[in-house]
Amino acid sequence: MAKVKVKKHSTFIDMTAMSDVTVLLLTFFMLTSTFVNKEPIQVTTPSSISETKVPDTNMLTILVDPSGKIFMSMTNQDQLLATLEKVGDDYGITFNDKQKATFARLKSFGVPIESMPAFLSLTIEEQDKKMTHKDDPNIGIPNEDTKGADGTITKSSEFKRWITYATEENKELLLAIKSDKNVPYPIVKKVIEDLRDLRKNRYLLLTSLKTASAE
Repeated sequence: MAKVKVKKHSTFIDMTAMSDVTVLLLTFFMLTSTFVNKEPIQVTTPSSISETKVPDTNMLTILVDPSGKIFMSMTNQDQLLATLEKVGDDYGITFNDKQKATFARLKSFGVPIESMPAFLSLTIEEQDKKMTHKDDPNIGIPNEDTKGADGTITKSSEFKRWITYATEENKELLLAIKSDKNVPYPIVKKVIEDLRDLRKNRYLLLTSLKTASAE
Protein backbone atom coordinates (compact mmCIF):
# COMPACT_ATOMS: atom_id res chain seq x y z
CA MET A 1 0.00 0.00 0.00
CA ALA A 2 1.35 3.42 -0.87
CA LYS A 3 2.40 5.55 2.07
CA VAL A 4 0.12 8.55 2.63
CA LYS A 5 1.99 11.75 2.88
CA VAL A 6 0.61 14.25 5.37
CA LYS A 7 0.58 17.74 3.99
CA LYS A 8 2.70 20.04 6.11
CA HIS A 9 1.24 23.39 7.07
CA SER A 10 3.24 26.48 7.80
CA THR A 11 3.71 27.12 11.55
CA PHE A 12 4.45 30.80 11.04
CA ILE A 13 2.36 33.08 13.29
CA ASP A 14 2.21 36.77 12.54
CA MET A 15 3.04 38.51 15.86
CA THR A 16 2.78 42.04 14.49
CA ALA A 17 -0.61 42.67 16.07
CA MET A 18 0.51 41.23 19.42
CA SER A 19 3.62 43.44 19.40
CA ASP A 20 1.50 46.50 18.72
CA VAL A 21 -0.78 45.68 21.65
CA THR A 22 2.23 45.12 23.94
CA VAL A 23 3.74 48.48 23.03
CA LEU A 24 0.42 50.24 23.58
CA LEU A 25 0.02 48.61 27.02
CA LEU A 26 3.55 49.56 28.05
CA THR A 27 2.99 53.14 26.90
CA PHE A 28 -0.29 53.30 28.81
CA PHE A 29 1.24 52.09 32.08
CA MET A 30 4.25 54.40 31.74
CA LEU A 31 2.05 57.45 31.23
CA THR A 32 -0.51 56.66 33.92
CA SER A 33 1.73 55.25 36.66
CA THR A 34 2.44 57.34 39.75
CA PHE A 35 5.94 56.89 41.11
CA VAL A 36 6.35 56.49 44.85
CA ASN A 37 8.24 59.37 46.42
CA LYS A 38 11.57 58.49 47.93
CA GLU A 39 11.41 58.74 51.68
CA PRO A 40 14.43 59.31 53.94
CA ILE A 41 13.40 56.46 56.22
CA GLN A 42 11.88 53.02 55.90
CA VAL A 43 8.53 52.90 57.69
CA THR A 44 6.52 49.70 58.07
CA THR A 45 3.00 50.88 58.82
CA PRO A 46 0.47 48.91 60.87
CA SER A 47 -2.18 46.93 59.00
CA SER A 48 -5.86 47.83 58.78
CA ILE A 49 -8.89 47.05 56.62
CA SER A 50 -9.31 50.63 55.44
CA GLU A 51 -9.15 51.06 51.64
CA THR A 52 -9.42 54.86 51.56
CA LYS A 53 -7.20 56.27 48.83
CA VAL A 54 -4.69 58.88 49.95
CA PRO A 55 -4.91 62.11 47.88
CA ASP A 56 -2.04 63.01 45.54
CA THR A 57 -2.20 66.77 46.23
CA ASN A 58 -2.62 69.15 49.19
CA MET A 59 -0.98 66.60 51.46
CA LEU A 60 1.54 66.96 54.29
CA THR A 61 2.76 63.64 55.65
CA ILE A 62 4.41 63.33 59.06
CA LEU A 63 6.82 60.38 59.05
CA VAL A 64 7.84 58.79 62.36
CA ASP A 65 10.67 56.25 62.14
CA PRO A 66 11.18 53.28 64.53
CA SER A 67 13.43 55.37 66.78
CA GLY A 68 10.84 58.16 67.06
CA LYS A 69 12.54 60.72 64.81
CA ILE A 70 10.19 62.92 62.79
CA PHE A 71 10.38 63.70 59.08
CA MET A 72 7.98 65.45 56.72
CA SER A 73 6.95 65.37 53.09
CA MET A 74 4.70 67.79 51.26
CA THR A 75 3.15 67.48 47.81
CA ASN A 76 2.96 71.21 47.00
CA GLN A 77 6.56 72.24 46.43
CA ASP A 78 5.95 75.99 46.06
CA GLN A 79 4.17 76.15 49.39
CA LEU A 80 6.86 74.00 50.97
CA LEU A 81 9.52 76.53 49.94
CA ALA A 82 7.50 79.42 51.40
CA THR A 83 7.16 77.44 54.63
CA LEU A 84 10.93 76.91 54.77
CA GLU A 85 11.53 80.65 54.56
CA LYS A 86 9.06 81.40 57.35
CA VAL A 87 10.56 78.80 59.69
CA GLY A 88 14.02 80.11 58.84
CA ASP A 89 12.96 83.68 59.65
CA ASP A 90 11.91 82.57 63.15
CA TYR A 91 15.47 81.39 63.79
CA GLY A 92 17.30 84.11 61.87
CA ILE A 93 18.37 81.71 59.12
CA THR A 94 18.40 82.63 55.43
CA PHE A 95 18.94 80.44 52.39
CA ASN A 96 20.66 81.25 49.11
CA ASP A 97 19.05 80.56 45.74
CA LYS A 98 20.91 77.28 45.24
CA GLN A 99 19.81 75.97 48.65
CA LYS A 100 16.20 76.98 47.94
CA ALA A 101 16.29 75.19 44.59
CA THR A 102 17.65 72.07 46.27
CA PHE A 103 14.99 72.16 48.97
CA ALA A 104 12.19 72.59 46.39
CA ARG A 105 13.29 69.31 44.79
CA LEU A 106 13.26 67.35 48.04
CA LYS A 107 10.45 64.81 48.31
CA SER A 108 10.86 64.71 52.09
CA PHE A 109 13.12 66.21 54.74
CA GLY A 110 14.01 65.89 58.41
CA VAL A 111 16.81 67.95 59.91
CA PRO A 112 16.76 70.79 62.48
CA ILE A 113 16.38 74.19 60.83
CA GLU A 114 19.81 75.28 62.07
CA SER A 115 21.36 72.35 60.19
CA MET A 116 19.28 72.89 57.07
CA PRO A 117 21.65 75.24 55.15
CA ALA A 118 24.57 72.81 55.55
CA PHE A 119 22.34 69.87 54.61
CA LEU A 120 21.09 71.58 51.46
CA SER A 121 24.67 72.32 50.41
CA LEU A 122 25.45 68.59 50.29
CA THR A 123 25.16 66.48 47.15
CA ILE A 124 22.21 64.11 46.79
CA GLU A 125 24.46 61.16 47.61
CA GLU A 126 25.77 62.90 50.72
CA GLN A 127 22.23 63.78 51.83
CA ASP A 128 21.10 60.16 51.45
CA LYS A 129 24.14 58.93 53.36
CA LYS A 130 23.54 61.41 56.18
CA MET A 131 19.95 60.22 56.56
CA THR A 132 21.17 56.69 57.28
CA HIS A 133 22.93 57.82 60.48
CA LYS A 134 19.93 57.66 62.79
CA ASP A 135 22.05 58.36 65.90
CA ASP A 136 23.07 61.73 64.49
CA PRO A 137 21.45 64.48 66.63
CA ASN A 138 21.13 66.58 63.47
CA ILE A 139 18.65 64.11 61.99
CA GLY A 140 14.92 64.52 62.64
CA ILE A 141 12.71 67.56 63.19
CA PRO A 142 12.77 68.60 66.88
CA ASN A 143 9.35 68.49 68.54
CA GLU A 144 10.17 69.58 72.08
CA ASP A 145 8.80 72.95 73.25
CA THR A 146 10.92 75.34 75.28
CA LYS A 147 9.32 75.85 78.70
CA GLY A 148 9.82 78.40 81.43
CA ALA A 149 10.41 77.76 85.12
CA ASP A 150 6.66 77.62 85.73
CA GLY A 151 6.18 74.99 83.02
CA THR A 152 4.51 77.28 80.50
CA ILE A 153 5.63 77.12 76.88
CA THR A 154 7.90 80.04 76.00
CA LYS A 155 8.87 78.84 72.52
CA SER A 156 7.05 76.31 70.39
CA SER A 157 8.94 73.45 68.77
CA GLU A 158 10.20 73.41 65.19
CA PHE A 159 7.67 70.69 64.41
CA LYS A 160 4.78 72.95 65.42
CA ARG A 161 6.21 75.82 63.39
CA TRP A 162 6.41 73.68 60.25
CA ILE A 163 2.80 72.59 60.70
CA THR A 164 1.60 76.11 61.51
CA TYR A 165 3.23 77.82 58.54
CA ALA A 166 2.42 75.01 56.10
CA THR A 167 -1.28 75.16 56.96
CA GLU A 168 -1.20 78.95 56.73
CA GLU A 169 0.17 78.70 53.20
CA ASN A 170 -2.52 76.22 52.22
CA LYS A 171 -5.82 76.28 54.11
CA GLU A 172 -6.91 73.08 52.34
CA LEU A 173 -3.78 71.15 53.35
CA LEU A 174 -4.54 67.65 54.62
CA LEU A 175 -2.35 66.24 57.38
CA ALA A 176 -1.40 62.58 57.66
CA ILE A 177 0.67 60.60 60.17
CA LYS A 178 2.72 57.71 58.83
CA SER A 179 4.32 55.94 61.75
CA ASP A 180 6.28 52.70 61.91
CA LYS A 181 4.31 49.95 63.63
CA ASN A 182 7.15 49.44 66.12
CA VAL A 183 7.16 53.04 67.36
CA PRO A 184 6.18 53.18 71.06
CA TYR A 185 2.70 54.65 71.50
CA PRO A 186 3.83 57.61 73.69
CA ILE A 187 5.87 58.95 70.76
CA VAL A 188 2.91 58.89 68.40
CA LYS A 189 0.72 60.30 71.16
CA LYS A 190 3.12 63.25 71.49
CA VAL A 191 2.74 64.02 67.77
CA ILE A 192 -1.06 63.87 68.08
CA GLU A 193 -0.98 66.12 71.15
CA ASP A 194 1.18 68.64 69.27
CA LEU A 195 -1.41 68.73 66.48
CA ARG A 196 -4.17 69.13 69.05
CA ASP A 197 -2.31 72.08 70.63
CA LEU A 198 -2.39 73.69 67.18
CA ARG A 199 -6.10 72.89 66.85
CA LYS A 200 -5.35 70.49 64.01
CA ASN A 201 -7.83 67.82 64.94
CA ARG A 202 -8.39 66.35 61.49
CA TYR A 203 -5.69 64.09 60.09
CA LEU A 204 -5.19 60.68 58.50
CA LEU A 205 -3.40 57.72 60.02
CA LEU A 206 -1.69 55.90 57.15
CA THR A 207 -1.73 52.10 57.26
CA SER A 208 -1.15 49.18 54.93
CA LEU A 209 -4.04 46.98 53.82
CA LYS A 210 -4.49 43.95 56.02
CA THR A 211 -4.35 40.64 54.16
CA ALA A 212 -5.53 37.18 55.21
CA SER A 213 -1.97 36.21 56.20
CA ALA A 214 -1.67 39.31 58.41
CA GLU A 215 -4.66 38.35 60.53
